[in-house]
Amino acid sequence: MFFVALFHIFAIWAVFTFSWANLVALLATWWIAGSWGIGLGYHRLYTHRGFKSPRWLEHFMAVCGTLALQSGPISWVTTHRLHHAFTETDRDPHSPFNGIFWAHMGWIFRGTAQVQPQSVRERYSPDLLRDPFLVFIDKYYYVTAILVGGVLFAIGGWSMVLAGIFLRTVIGWHSTWLVNSATHLWGSRRFDTRDTSRNNALIAAITFGEGWHNNHHAIPRSARHGLTAAEVDVNWIQLKALEKVGLVKELYGYDIKAEAAKDAMKKAA
Repeated sequence: MFFVALFHIFAIWAVFTFSWANLVALLATWWIAGSWGIGLGYHRLYTHRGFKSPRWLEHFMAVCGTLALQSGPISWVTTHRLHHAFTETDRDPHSPFNGIFWAHMGWIFRGTAQVQPQSVRERYSPDLLRDPFLVFIDKYYYVTAILVGGVLFAIGGWSMVLAGIFLRTVIGWHSTWLVNSATHLWGSRRFDTRDTSRNNALIAAITFGEGWHNNHHAIPRSARHGLTAAEVDVNWIQLKALEKVGLVKELYGYDIKAEAAKDAMKKAA
């Protein structure tokens, strides 16, 4: 709790040291950590295996994820797989039925949600535990932020560190936490899932597409969360670009039009 509170204090300080250079640092690190790290790496690749890529690129995405300071890849993936396995039950790490504050951030301060027993990690993330690199950076995930902070300090001094590390991290935290809380409370529902997941355009906008949460809960393995042109999914657009240059293979994206056509054919048969 002290760590989170301290980051929020420094984030507020960052607002009063605004400069265009600091804004660029914030946006760049937000994209690297939030999109390449959390959205593409931790979530769509490692948690749900929605695509494959060269090992070096997978590891790069994992390192980007550590910059978000949302724990290491194994801890994050284990928590998220538990969320999908036990959505909105007593075993869901951040069930909205325990209150919006709990779902948003309260769950982080209690229990073992962030530091799971090894037996739980072995059950829910055995694939990640077989990768020594992931095991290493899971233990020392905070080092990336320290190194990047050093680079930012060398470029723009303390004010750039405030923007590119502290303020950006706090924005990233709350963006991810809003997926856990708000998208189980507010928004539209395309699919009649067994949970209260919702699609929320505002949260999708600040999470590079992670806010199309009802779509995601309906088809978890799909690396495509925004299923129509109106549901902008920046992470999916990037994956399609990587696929075109040969860096992503076996990319699975749910095609709502194709599935609707299949359903129509079945009904007509």
